[in-house]
Amino acid sequence: MADETISNSVQCPVCFKDFTPGTINGHLDTCLLSSAADSPSTAVETGPPVKKVRVSEPVNDSVSSSSSAMPGTQSSSSVFSLFQANKGKLDVQPDRSSVFSGKRSPVSAFSKGTKRVLTEAVSVPTGIETPSVSNSEAEKNINNHLPARTLLSSNKPLAEALRPNTLEDYFGQNKVVGQQTLIRSLLESQEIPSLILWGPPGCGKTTLAHIIASMSKKKGSARFVTLSATSASTNDVREVIKQAQNELRLCKRKTILFIDEIHRFNKSQQDTFLPHVECGTVTLIGATTENPSFQVNAALLSRCRVLVLEKLSVEAMGSILNRAVAALGIQVQGQHPTNSSYREQTDSSEPAIYIEQKALDTIAYLCDGDARTGLNSLQLAVQAQMKSPRLNQSTQHGFPQEIVVTEEHIKEGLQRSHILYDKAGEEHYNCISALHKSMRGSHENASLYWLGRMLEGGEDPLYVARRLVRFASEDVGLADPSALTQAVSAFQACHFIGMPECEVILAQCAVYLARAPKSIEIYKAYGNVKACLRNHKGPLPPVPLHLRNAPTRLMKQLGYAKGYKYNPECSGPVEQEYLPEELRGADFFTWTPSDR
Repeated sequence: MADETISNSVQCPVCFKDFTPGTINGHLDTCLLSSAADSPSTAVETGPPVKKVRVSEPVNDSVSSSSSAMPGTQSSSSVFSLFQANKGKLDVQPDRSSVFSGKRSPVSAFSKGTKRVLTEAVSVPTGIETPSVSNSEAEKNINNHLPARTLLSSNKPLAEALRPNTLEDYFGQNKVVGQQTLIRSLLESQEIPSLILWGPPGCGKTTLAHIIASMSKKKGSARFVTLSATSASTNDVREVIKQAQNELRLCKRKTILFIDEIHRFNKSQQDTFLPHVECGTVTLIGATTENPSFQVNAALLSRCRVLVLEKLSVEAMGSILNRAVAALGIQVQGQHPTNSSYREQTDSSEPAIYIEQKALDTIAYLCDGDARTGLNSLQLAVQAQMKSPRLNQSTQHGFPQEIVVTEEHIKEGLQRSHILYDKAGEEHYNCISALHKSMRGSHENASLYWLGRMLEGGEDPLYVARRLVRFASEDVGLADPSALTQAVSAFQACHFIGMPECEVILAQCAVYLARAPKSIEIYKAYGNVKACLRNHKGPLPPVPLHLRNAPTRLMKQLGYAKGYKYNPECSGPVEQEYLPEELRGADFFTWTPSDR
């Protein structure tokens, strides 16, 4: 019993005494405080153990080296470095004041001569990110007009600079995180389940993950770690999981792991998450633009809640653009200024920036529900006008000229260069299904639209032509036998000339099939034949002897072809059976599998 107690004990990294897992946290608080009191050269922030230690005063190298040589006078920064699974990496949440002011936070080595130095710019492991600006600071940056010009002139994309940190500024996904929804209640109570965020580009998947990170950091309830499947390896994932196990065991703090583009991980890499998501070591949040049913392991999918984020509506894009315009200090032309900061700007030496309401509406309609495209296009249009040579000339009164962003400027910068279409993904099957059903419903306009969506998105025209050949028999059939000839001719013509010349040929065939009368008589009859063959009990019936060919004397002696009546030699109708005895009288055009 004593051996079992010793094996389950945890050693304090400061005083090297053994404690049970339930008492180690309370002891660490006392031990760290007493350690800091004995070492006057370091100032340790008091508080719960979930907070990383902050060093508020620079320490000279001699004091740091002397304290690292004595185990009894370890700084608490080195103590927390022991909780990391990999001693060569640091997972530090530095004090913002020390980072921005350029103060150094030394980290002393603990054992075996390992020396760790934390430089002025505190480094974070590759792929691991934590929010560096609180909600109040973000709101201050948006409401304060001073950084507006900085946002426009910086190399950072506007979509990233104005990424919201609260659900109140998160637009367009009310069905998922709106008021009175289950997910919103869980997020506000910090009971975050494992999630798979599925939606098109620019719909707010990464933003929602950052909002969760901001809420978690504000309440101190969880660590938030970000990895991208495009650059992270399995070893990076395992490293994060080891750190999560240490955080949960020693600090009783959960870890939220956000994996961007999770569909980029193969099946074996996704299996790495299974046991740790199952036992709650990490809360997994994955973002993907692909259908999780095809790209995410079924075992991992069953342990996560799938949130389907829709493409942003025009109204939601309008709200996002209005928020961006207000943050940048841009005045909508024809509207009265509503804030004092804007009036201050118009009185300064900086030129006032105006934008037409039509220009904002154009962005909302042409960005195809992609907020990232819309915001970056706004930034590009405004920057282009600010760099215009005519702005170097002042007016006759000595004031700088005004900048007016018009609808033409937006259209010039925001040209629809692509259509959301994936030839190997779900959108491929969605569009071909829509084309097939539109032709079946004799809706020629919808047929042309879905055909255009596929061809303009880069679809292989021969694939579309093959589907039209199939449709000619499956849905038109005997109602218009020439439809099959039209479809085969269209396929051959596409094979001869290719894109883009063959697009009108496919359009002609699609409209012909949409207008043609429909008959599924052949399709249903052959389906009944297949059902009859699958549902037959016992061996299939043999071919009747009189229907068999008899090329040899032996076969003739066995009765092959005996009694067969050759129809062209008969002057009238011939009465003879052509089906096996078990199926005599069957009519597959009216027959159903339950009849036999």
